[in-house]
Amino acid sequence: MMKLVVGLGNPGAKYAAHRHNIGFMCLDAIVAAHGFGPWKSKFQGAVVEGRFGSDRVVLLKPETFMNNSGQSVSACAQFYKIPPQDIMVFHDELDLAPGKVRVKQGGGHAGHNGLRSIHAHIGANYGRVRLGIGHPGHKDRVAGYVLANFAKSEQDWLDDVLRGVSDGAADLAAGDNAKFMNAVALRVAPPRSGTGMGQNPGRDKASNSADKKKAQKPNTDRAPKAAPASETPPEQEARSPLQRLVDRFK
Repeated sequence: MMKLVVGLGNPGAKYAAHRHNIGFMCLDAIVAAHGFGPWKSKFQGAVVEGRFGSDRVVLLKPETFMNNSGQSVSACAQFYKIPPQDIMVFHDELDLAPGKVRVKQGGGHAGHNGLRSIHAHIGANYGRVRLGIGHPGHKDRVAGYVLANFAKSEQDWLDDVLRGVSDGAADLAAGDNAKFMNAVALRVAPPRSGTGMGQNPGRDKASNSADKKKAQKPNTDRAPKAAPASETPPEQEARSPLQRLVDRFK
């Protein structure tokens, strides 16, 4: 059975780093991590086919601009004969904190223009991966917020989310949402353990390796060893160990 995985965003370099384009970013991360490609222009969007084992998937980035995403999704779904319940849409979510990810099937569009358009073309019974970007605090600031680049301070959690999504993509395609969410969680909020592994396993492994090398390297900064007993002046040998110890602290 084939699945359709959709990432929402706006086409063009001008919008590439916008918060509204996190859906596009997720699909790009999946394609890069799993060796899919190249993208082809079809169905008013960019399309690529691939496999996760025996699971066939079509990845789609609508290039109609956000408000008309449903046109592209509907055309692609009809061509491949994929029903709404086998469609999963990645989109930005104002109602979730930055870095939070949730999966749901069906439901409303919550005012998201991309989802609103998809609803109008194929109905509401499709899946969504809600990618939290946080809320600017007032509805009048929403448009400017989503149509602005992610801040530098957000790059770490964004990178973790994209890595987690690509790690769990095969599980999502197989319909195992719990395993997908676990893969994301291992990147975004990894368990703390006695091994010292943190949010970035790669960086932690490198750090641990460096620490081991450091531990193996002779420490030339240490104080020189005490002179052998034979080198101790004769007059000091007659003094008791306690007296010699007191002399060291005078």
